[in-house]
Amino acid sequence: MVNFSYAHLPAYPLQQSLEMMKTADQSGFHAVYSVDETYWKDMWLLFAAAADKTKNIRMGPSVTHVILKDPTILAQQIATLDELTNGRADAVISFGNLIMLSQYGIKWQGTKPLARVKEAHQVMRTFLDTGVITHQGQFFNYSGLFTLARPVQKQIPLKMGAMGGPRSFQLAGEISDGIHHALGYSRENYDYVMENFKAGAKKAGRNWQDLDCAAWVVWVCSEDSKAAKETARIMVAFYLGAMPASQVERHGMKYSDLQPIFDAFGAGDVQKAVDLTSEEIGDKLSISGTPEECVAKLKKDILPTGINHVVAAITDPFLVKAFTGRDIPNCPDVIGQMKLIRDKVMPALK
Repeated sequence: MVNFSYAHLPAYPLQQSLEMMKTADQSGFHAVYSVDETYWKDMWLLFAAAADKTKNIRMGPSVTHVILKDPTILAQQIATLDELTNGRADAVISFGNLIMLSQYGIKWQGTKPLARVKEAHQVMRTFLDTGVITHQGQFFNYSGLFTLARPVQKQIPLKMGAMGGPRSFQLAGEISDGIHHALGYSRENYDYVMENFKAGAKKAGRNWQDLDCAAWVVWVCSEDSKAAKETARIMVAFYLGAMPASQVERHGMKYSDLQPIFDAFGAGDVQKAVDLTSEEIGDKLSISGTPEECVAKLKKDILPTGINHVVAAITDPFLVKAFTGRDIPNCPDVIGQMKLIRDKVMPALK
């Protein structure tokens, strides 16, 4: 059984966001995740508002950041969310959006960000499980700190977001409850990710099959394949800069070929950057098309590698309009795509 979740971008009017979460809950989605970034509306308040309007769906950050935020604060927030949802909180951590860190003036280069994630995971696991911590580490120090924010779950799942080199995938297998790998679409990419994830789990004496192995993907499905692929192409343009060169190349592409797109974004010419993002790039770096086309790509390139969880970052005409001012006809909104996933994608993956 493949779990199917929804990755929400909090850019919508809040009541619409709540309706999306309610629909995901009613449609049998495993979880709704959200980015925890300053660019968008606050996901913690949004999830708090959704807690009593949903019954089964899990919710939490994918990802939240342990450079901008102290891990004990994150643990306090996650434990509070777990009480609000009666034991449905889930969390994915990482060192964060590197572009945003630069915008905050944070010099992360040479600071061992992966080592920081490892220590933050240890801090959060201890604080979530016990409610108290005394810790003297390389990055974090606490003396007798405690919290009354206590989770309902015996142990809240604490997973790692990982995109870069093999060590991040290995570390996720060693210490966390799973891996969420963003913006991967090719068989070569997921073979590489899972090979390293499994090696990390084996090193720690763990069974990787007991862990959450999630593919976080740009997703657009419509009965109109052309409309879906055009919607995906536009959104892919904005995600290209977040992909490490090695990851791009695991999709059969040359990173240097994308430089004109990066240059256009750097010059503030969004429309040119979108126009330079070809249909081929959009198709390679998304799950898009009819529901049947989306299922076929999952079955061919992603699920055979051991991935057991699809996290769909559903893109719709609202987001395209917000980012570019362009109108896309014949593509369903988020709720419409959720219903297509419920009716045509989930049954095909059972």
